[in-house]
Amino acid sequence: MSKKEFIATLRSKLSGLPKQDIEERLGFYTEMIDDRMEDGLTEEEAVAEIGSADEIASQIIAETPFTKIAKERFKPQKRLAAWEILLIVVGSPVWISLLIAAFAIILSLYVSVWSIIISLWAVFVAVIVSSFGGVASGMIFVVTGNAFTGGAAVGVGLICAGTAVFLFFGCKAATKGILLLTERMALSVKKRFVKKENVQ
Repeated sequence: MSKKEFIATLRSKLSGLPKQDIEERLGFYTEMIDDRMEDGLTEEEAVAEIGSADEIASQIIAETPFTKIAKERFKPQKRLAAWEILLIVVGSPVWISLLIAAFAIILSLYVSVWSIIISLWAVFVAVIVSSFGGVASGMIFVVTGNAFTGGAAVGVGLICAGTAVFLFFGCKAATKGILLLTERMALSVKKRFVKKENVQ
């Protein structure tokens, strides 16, 4: 792929971003290709060494704040006519209500997912506390002369400690998974905004 084709492809994939950001990124990659060509690579080799336009566009979109993408997406391309402003104002009870409802649904889903993770960590902490409590109470029972009850309490405490180890790794994996899922969802939403801009 030539430099011109690469830059054109990258421009089309970033077209939903603010114009200034696009120009800065394109300038950066143009300069990067030029530097590699000055180092002795051919144009095609320099472009290939940078990576694919899809990967670069995904990375740029992921790094761009969602507010910036949304602001660019909803920025009016032309001055609104009086009847359009009137229509927006008259329809505001409907579209504002729908917007609030959509936001509430997304927020509730996000909170629900994270409440599961918080609950898992709470169970982990409870099991840890139970293990310390079991061992401590077992020692007290042994010292006070109730060896059988003390041994049972220490045993339960040790079982809780073993369970806590497995719970820790499970909670850690679940937290990483949810973080990855939310990052991918955010990237997917950003890409949809950029794609919609591409279609127009």
